[in-house]
Amino acid sequence: MTTYQILLIEDDPGIATSLQTALTREGYAAIWKADGTSGVTYACAHAPHLIILDVRLPDGSGFDFCRQMRQAGVRQPVIILTVRSDNTDKVIGLEMGADDYMTKPFNLHELFSRIRAQLRRAYGDYAISEGDILYAGDLVIDRLRGRVLRGDRDLNLTPTELRLLTFLAQHPNQILSRSQILDAVWGYDGTPDTEQVVTVNVRRLREKIEIDPSVPNLLLTVPGIGYKLVN
Repeated sequence: MTTYQILLIEDDPGIATSLQTALTREGYAAIWKADGTSGVTYACAHAPHLIILDVRLPDGSGFDFCRQMRQAGVRQPVIILTVRSDNTDKVIGLEMGADDYMTKPFNLHELFSRIRAQLRRAYGDYAISEGDILYAGDLVIDRLRGRVLRGDRDLNLTPTELRLLTFLAQHPNQILSRSQILDAVWGYDGTPDTEQVVTVNVRRLREKIEIDPSVPNLLLTVPGIGYKLVN
């Protein structure tokens, strides 16, 4: 049985210690780093299965550290922790490459549910199935290796972006609502708040798969409904 390693990047010793203890009790190997710089260094060197990242850190913004990890090729799921209950931090975090978010103070049961969902989708029941190749325009989606290629160039998608593209590619030319996408890719119920997650991730995905993201010809918006992937 796999012991998942979770990296916690959190500057508050009280929160970090209690969360590290709770994670350990749940059977995870919990690593704590108190600042963003050491957290990014650890993530790049050791590739933990999942990263919990606080937004407010002593040496900078968690958003910037999330972007640094993605630029360095860290693809593991990232859950950001924010103290703001409005959409601002959530949208910024998703724009920077995060996969999910939690608002402080958070319920431990809900956090563990989010962690399990991310791990299950990245490595378990919903992980990439073996030997499956999908095509979307000139893209090759290699589900065995978790890669998306244009020619010989790896587009370096995050696990969430890969799941989103895979789901769309499994329904070529089909109009899919944000609620349908949200349920299939994230396992959430569709509400105006949670559907923002789809909007932000589609925008991020377009930046990686479209030749000109401002004029998409692969991943199209269907006004008032959702999106479709043209194949």
